[in-house]
Amino acid sequence: MNNDNEQPSDRREHRDGGHDGGPIIGLLHSIKQLFATLLAMGQTRLELLTTELQSDIQRLAVTLFWSLAALFTLGIGCFMAALALIFIFWDTHRVLVSICVTTAFFGFALLAVIIVNKRLRNQPRLLQETLKELQRDQDSLQTRR
Repeated sequence: MNNDNEQPSDRREHRDGGHDGGPIIGLLHSIKQLFATLLAMGQTRLELLTTELQSDIQRLAVTLFWSLAALFTLGIGCFMAALALIFIFWDTHRVLVSICVTTAFFGFALLAVIIVNKRLRNQPRLLQETLKELQRDQDSLQTRR
């Protein structure tokens, strides 16, 4: 059904989704903008996630390295000190000194376990900032409904 009063260029604009697309074009444009916004939000959250992961992994690696170095040197130092004490009291009280040194080692081990447990309980959750940001996004989307 061609209207004889329409010019050929007017018909082409209607067919190609030109100026007179109406609400469908507006809806498609809104969906496109929504998708672009969601994609940008996702990209921001992903960048935050990778930044946090890199930071956490680096902090963990450095802490682990220095902890192992400290434990190794402390272990050797304690072992040498225990041997020195036992050798000093070899003729008089070697059994008593051996029991005291062993008790001290177990006491320090217990203290270390308590400290590690306390630190693990007080440690922030992994990816805490990313999870907070995602929660804010969810709250924001729910309040707009």
